[in-house]
Amino acid sequence: MLGNALRILLRMVLTFFIIVTLVFFATRLSGSPLDFVIGEGMSAEDRAIMIRYYELDRPIWDQYRAFMAAFLDGQFGLSFIERRPVAEMVVERLWPSTQLLISATVATLLVAIPLGIIAAVWRKSWVGSAVMALAFLGYAVPNFVLAVFLVLVFAFWLNWLPVVGNGTPAHFIMPTLTLAAAMIAAIMRFTRNAMLDVLGQDYMRTARAKGLPESAVILKHGLRNAGITILSVVGLQVAALAASGSVVVESIFAWPGIGDLLVNAAIRRDYPVLQFAVLTVALAVIVINAAVDLAYAWADPRLRHSGGR
Repeated sequence: MLGNALRILLRMVLTFFIIVTLVFFATRLSGSPLDFVIGEGMSAEDRAIMIRYYELDRPIWDQYRAFMAAFLDGQFGLSFIERRPVAEMVVERLWPSTQLLISATVATLLVAIPLGIIAAVWRKSWVGSAVMALAFLGYAVPNFVLAVFLVLVFAFWLNWLPVVGNGTPAHFIMPTLTLAAAMIAAIMRFTRNAMLDVLGQDYMRTARAKGLPESAVILKHGLRNAGITILSVVGLQVAALAASGSVVVESIFAWPGIGDLLVNAAIRRDYPVLQFAVLTVALAVIVINAAVDLAYAWADPRLRHSGGR
């Protein structure tokens, strides 16, 4: 187990270093930020001062070395546009994004796992077919299309829910449903498949022969043994949601999170904010994946006793 944890930690560090390098060069592909940083009416002298101040006159490799040195020293720079520390700007947006991620994850688990069990147990009835049709619908509809549909129905036509911001619990409903839809479909399908694998096992028949209620057989014996597969899928889906799922949704609902900050920084070519926001999201994804790997190794006795091999 310790050897497995050390390998996971080493993989986290290497992955994050690669991402830091890729993010630096990728942000430079979108064009020069000078059009946004420097106004048209600025004099040539002031323009030269601004270029030197932001070190935009240096070769790209020199900028990269300076960026890595500052990053390792904990200096993440100032926003080109707002002239504020980028770490402060990202930290302000971190909690709203975390709240939305937790809300979507909880809603997914409450809906997807019970429906997946139902689809497995009643797989030959219309109930199981209806559940799987719902899962395919969740796969087929992109989240931005679902977001627009929810806004049209519940905000404009019915006037039941607010669209912009996160001030009240009602603000969470539409963004949570939008984010959770695809994740519900994925986890529901994997839960169904995992349960189908265990329903016909010998220990399930033995539990029934002992006279246990069917609900206890399914939940205590079936779900427990299918839980390792479900755990890995849940972790991957949450990581995917943290990586990219919230960017479009936060922009549509003007949710004051990191996704909305990323979009605005990309549009304005605010390199320092864009870089640090992307790295924050990447770090969250890496940590989530590492936690899933550790939980998987702990839950599986073969991995726990073999050092993760």
